Amino acid sequence: MYLEYFGLLETPFSIAPDPRYLYMSERHREALAHLLYGIESTGAFILLTGDVGTGKTTVSRCLLEQVPEDTYLALVLNPKLNAIELLQVICDEFRITYDKSDLSAKALVDYINRYLLGAHALGKKTVLLIEEAQNLDLDVLEQLRLLTNLETSERKLLQVILLGQPEFLEVLDRPELSQLSQRITARFHLSPLMLHEVEEYVSYRLSIAGCRRPLFGQGVIKLLYRYSGGVPRLINVICDRALLGCYVQNHHYIDKKTLTIAAKEVLGENKAALIKPKYTQYFYQAAAFSVIVILLVFVTVFLINNEEWFLEVEQNVDGIEKQVPQQIEDKIKEESDDKINKPLVKLPKDNSNEQTAIAYDALRNNTRVQVGQIESEQTLSVKPIPQPIKPEFETKAVTVKTIKWPDSDQ
Repeated sequence: MYLEYFGLLETPFSIAPDPRYLYMSERHREALAHLLYGIESTGAFILLTGDVGTGKTTVSRCLLEQVPEDTYLALVLNPKLNAIELLQVICDEFRITYDKSDLSAKALVDYINRYLLGAHALGKKTVLLIEEAQNLDLDVLEQLRLLTNLETSERKLLQVILLGQPEFLEVLDRPELSQLSQRITARFHLSPLMLHEVEEYVSYRLSIAGCRRPLFGQGVIKLLYRYSGGVPRLINVICDRALLGCYVQNHHYIDKKTLTIAAKEVLGENKAALIKPKYTQYFYQAAAFSVIVILLVFVTVFLINNEEWFLEVEQNVDGIEKQVPQQIEDKIKEESDDKINKPLVKLPKDNSNEQTAIAYDALRNNTRVQVGQIESEQTLSVKPIPQPIKPEFETKAVTVKTIKWPDSDQ
């Protein structure tokens, strides 16, 4: 519909695995090299994994065009088969004649083994390529392993290339498939395109289709990369819808608005809306980081400009630290002297009474009064002891009949 409008010879973004449109990114070249190496090697299994739409099938079609002349290659597109059906498909793809009245596993395996021996005698290699390998049942995988048991002293007579999604790796990690996993001699994972590769990918496909002018701006390519994640199949579908929208609006190039509408039509409103917050989040994270950096710079400048003030404060603190312990020590000593020199019992100054005078002299001279020296009643004025008796109480009159001092040996 839009081919003539944009001067195109054919649809540039078809999802058909046309090898002419295979953009050989660095990862795609490595994937193809691994497959070709696997064919030339003597191993049993070769594994190529990748997410949906990353170009596994396109790479395999490119392999079919570059397969060596001394190689017989059969392709299995539908892996939803049981073991017997798989053996039948192998016979059909290699054009092996078999008795359809006897479809036992043993009979079919015998036919295949004879074919492999005959191909080896002719100097030919036999390769079996299976797509969507993640859909193979465990018993089918085990049957494939048994087929690769046939070998010579130099090489395996059957090589199997497995193309699958990343979840197939989890299947191979199961204990019952450990023997098959150990026979995989070449593994490669096909990852999505990088940003600069997306731009090259779009330009390459447009040029193959006959386009002689740019239709996507740099900013539009970045947006395309965000929506597609670098997956070639999504790039093709979104670009195809964008070209159609551009044609309907009678525009000569694709802008961001047109591409966003196309992405929403392909991915759906909800999924397309979830893509932008991820990059908005990066903006807020960068803004928060910038604020932190500014605060750190401000604090650093403040500390540098006020270095003298901090030194003065530090000196004052050091002086206080030296003065305070001495002041505390003097205060403690002063209070201790006061407590030691203060009398516990305050006697009347009137020493006319003989017994009062005896007690007064004893307290003054720090001597003891013998029992019986004071017999008569005498009123003494008692003042509370500051320490350690608490709480304090008021002075009151105490009537003392006889004061007996404890013996010195007690």
